[in-house]
Amino acid sequence: MNHWNEQRREMERELGEAITLNALTGPLGHVGLPREDDSGAAAGWLIAQRKNGHRHSIDDVLTAWYALQVSPPVTHHLDLGTGIGTVGFLTLWGMGHQARLTCIEAQDISFRLLRANLNLNDLHSRVAFHHGDLRHLDQYLPVGSRFPLITGSPPYFPPGAGVLPQDSQKAHARFELRGDICDYARAAAPRLCRGGWLVLCFPAPQKQRAMNGIAAAGLRTVRCRDVIPRATLPALFTLFACQLSASETGAQAIEESPLTVRHSNGRLTEEMADVRYGFGFPHGPAHGGYEPDPAERERNEVP
Repeated sequence: MNHWNEQRREMERELGEAITLNALTGPLGHVGLPREDDSGAAAGWLIAQRKNGHRHSIDDVLTAWYALQVSPPVTHHLDLGTGIGTVGFLTLWGMGHQARLTCIEAQDISFRLLRANLNLNDLHSRVAFHHGDLRHLDQYLPVGSRFPLITGSPPYFPPGAGVLPQDSQKAHARFELRGDICDYARAAAPRLCRGGWLVLCFPAPQKQRAMNGIAAAGLRTVRCRDVIPRATLPALFTLFACQLSASETGAQAIEESPLTVRHSNGRLTEEMADVRYGFGFPHGPAHGGYEPDPAERERNEVP
């Protein structure tokens, strides 16, 4: 943790703002020295992020989780518009120690934090990272390279759909200033293995817009699942699992039952608690207060 805090202070001097250290994954199954996030809780991988910038959130967690649900284990995957690394790293964690990640991020501040998070979590041997625009992916990847799994969390809103944040990182994360979901799908399609999966998230009210963009890139939505932040509220965003569309043309997407994150009283649902457990976080009083099934417990035992 001394090294983490030294690097944090260095970034704070460089950027002139506060940096927080937050648990990206929990301590279960983590191999290495014990770590703590800023709250004092035990952690596996930590994520350094700007205190007042764009922050790691539930859509990152569930995009990675959905990718791990639909895809068989892979040894190499690609994350588009990786930001500070959250979706890509979480998927890498779930795929196991043999897995490798390639990622690309265009924005300077997010790429700076991505590099820091790679260094601090000692992931350089497992991650190939590129500073560039995903719409020009061919400039960064070897000719003909393909992946069995590609993930992404595109910005949600076209310019003019709301007030553009003055903070550049927030603005690019939320608004389509450097490509939209169709650009993500177009970047993924020629890099996707036959039978491979592209997994994305997008606002639930714009579900049809997302599916239209995916189809325009030559992909089909095979499965999708709405996410409800709290019982009684409408769906906030949708998870999409897509494949190349040469086969089963015209097949309808399977709309799975929604995933609800919290009960109306604010406690995590059993399903969401299991999502967190899968990323190494132990159950606690706020997480439903129940025991996971034995197979899940065995998978997360610390070696």
